[in-house]
Amino acid sequence: MDKVYKHQEMEGKIYQTWEESGYFQPQLKKNASLYSIILPPPNANAPLHFGHAMYVIEDILIRYHRMKGSPTLWLPGADHAGFETQFVFEKYLASQGKSRFDYDRKTLYQMIWDFVEKNRGGMESQLRRLGFSLDWNRMKFTLDEDIIGIVYKTFKKMYDDGLVYRAKRLVNYCTKDGTSFSDLEVIYEERKDPLYYIKYGPLVLATVRPETKFGDTGVAVHPQDKRYQKYVGKEIEIETVLGPAKIKVVADETVDPEFGTGVIKVTPAHDFTDFEIGQRHNLPARQVIDFNGKLNDKAGKFAGLTVKQARTAVVEIMKKRGLLEKVDENYQHRVGLCYKCKTVIEPLPLEQWFVKMEPLAKPAIDAVKKGEIKIFPRRFEKIYFQFLENIKDWNISRQIVWGIRIPAWRNTKTGRWMVTEGEAPSGKDWEQDSDVFDTWFSSAQWPFATLMSSPKSKINNQELSDYEYFYPTSVMETGYEILRWWVARMVMVGLYTTKKIPFEHVVLHGMVRDPLGQKMSKSKGNVVNPLELIDQYGADAVRFALVYGTALGNDQALSYPKLQAARNFTNKLWNITRFIDMKRETLNPKSEIRNNLTIKQLNNLAQHKNDKEIVGKTQILIKTVTKDLEAYNFNRAAETLYDFIWHTFADKYIEDVKNRLNQNSFLILHFSFLILLRLLHPFMPFITEKLYQLLSHEQKSIMIEAWPR
Repeated sequence: MDKVYKHQEMEGKIYQTWEESGYFQPQLKKNASLYSIILPPPNANAPLHFGHAMYVIEDILIRYHRMKGSPTLWLPGADHAGFETQFVFEKYLASQGKSRFDYDRKTLYQMIWDFVEKNRGGMESQLRRLGFSLDWNRMKFTLDEDIIGIVYKTFKKMYDDGLVYRAKRLVNYCTKDGTSFSDLEVIYEERKDPLYYIKYGPLVLATVRPETKFGDTGVAVHPQDKRYQKYVGKEIEIETVLGPAKIKVVADETVDPEFGTGVIKVTPAHDFTDFEIGQRHNLPARQVIDFNGKLNDKAGKFAGLTVKQARTAVVEIMKKRGLLEKVDENYQHRVGLCYKCKTVIEPLPLEQWFVKMEPLAKPAIDAVKKGEIKIFPRRFEKIYFQFLENIKDWNISRQIVWGIRIPAWRNTKTGRWMVTEGEAPSGKDWEQDSDVFDTWFSSAQWPFATLMSSPKSKINNQELSDYEYFYPTSVMETGYEILRWWVARMVMVGLYTTKKIPFEHVVLHGMVRDPLGQKMSKSKGNVVNPLELIDQYGADAVRFALVYGTALGNDQALSYPKLQAARNFTNKLWNITRFIDMKRETLNPKSEIRNNLTIKQLNNLAQHKNDKEIVGKTQILIKTVTKDLEAYNFNRAAETLYDFIWHTFADKYIEDVKNRLNQNSFLILHFSFLILLRLLHPFMPFITEKLYQLLSHEQKSIMIEAWPR
């Protein structure tokens, strides 16, 4: 053996051997306890970031259950990531002096497809570098034809069941990216803006948006506000920057009497609360801001101005005409922003497809409350319930090119809509909706869609699909930040479509932040490439450092000292093996024992009290690590293994036994260490594979060895 472990020379060869040997494919057998995880599909638009290295948790579980003898499936995939990918591609176009408006739909789609295809191969290579034992024969993509077909069927079923409807309602619209978003895709920022007190005839009201006054169709007060009782139900004459007008005063309980003067202007086409007030009081919605973020012709001479420009211009004229009573310059409020480009979101009226969420939410709530689905750590149940108990209907239309186009057609003569499972209606008068589905709509179907579209397998002359074998899946493991975005939606849509839960356990890890504890982002320039760390420390060290010392569900700062400690641990394992290998030829010739010894056999063989003690402690270790893995205490299992191997086994037992080595004590030393390697394998697969083959008489892969008992 070399003096130093050289991961660069070994990891690639080891992974290739695993893959070519078919070890990643489930070995199906009758009456076996099946285990399955669907990989949360990374976005196919760019290389993996460090957060994706947390897939190590799934690989630990997969390798552990595979060694326990369960037919084990870890299915890989990639997400087309509709808006995210188009956003990235448009940045690339901008760097070339181009934009999406320079291409027709078909050309732009093909350009993005080619762009994604280049990235997908690199992404898969990165997953291999990290040692993830995925069944690559079952690789799926959200734009695979069979996946699209399943998504279409779900949409049609929802439409037929009255859960999908089309309506013109206010949506969260980004005027820069040119698309609407669901509520979850809007981020909020605390800002200080001027609060303008404007004279509306006999009333004074406060607003931060004077530029939308051209869309005002009412004024509202609280029903119990005695100051304004005499105005309720009447029209008042007001002076505007475009001349005199009349406006109705309504009473609505959503008005806060403590805000401003207790009077608000109602602009149903540009504010979600105002839209609801308008619906209750039959106030028309007059749109004055277009989808390009500029005022339209209803704003008169202000048409063509951006929102920011119009606000300044309107305030100046109100000052000149004496319509501005006062200004509070430090009004603090929340402003909704596009989560990608940070443009201020405009609530705008747009005809879209919506999903009724309340009927879907109740079964999803019940599934967790009844324990059919368990969430780990349990504290995240509160977030899950809060989201589902306060859920709003889901806007699933996106005004982009990249994605699954909605299978709905409008009759150009009658205006009637027809929803299909993808096929176009017969006749010339049908025009397909130009929108695509929100990516999360297709992703919500990922567990059953992937398994329904995977190849069939045969057991006892019966051919069944992966869906029939492996659904519901065992675990959905992902970051806690997408519990609402994705996990809750998978539960809702899965229960609706299949009448079964999509997975039994939800396991949530925390975020990996930079060494200073800040979120990694390209704009901050603090993104760490996981491949660079693998080159430096080895995949095993990176994997081990990610689970060591951090409890499930907690964020962690990337720690270079922890990476170095994990790298030192691989060297320690190497040196233990070198010591055993040097003593093996004289004390235990290869011809003497062909099979590994179990912990029970070692216990019977042990003669010296210290040999008996190490076997006993190893037996306890097996139970402890097994219990921690079953409870998803990955950090505790890693810490226990590290401490036992380094201190109990190497520092104490080896130092003791090397002074009294004989054939009997060597058997204890040798085969105890093989057991330790098997326990460590799910965490550090490459070095444990290499060392196991060096020390095992039959040179078998550690992947096909049984979990110690």
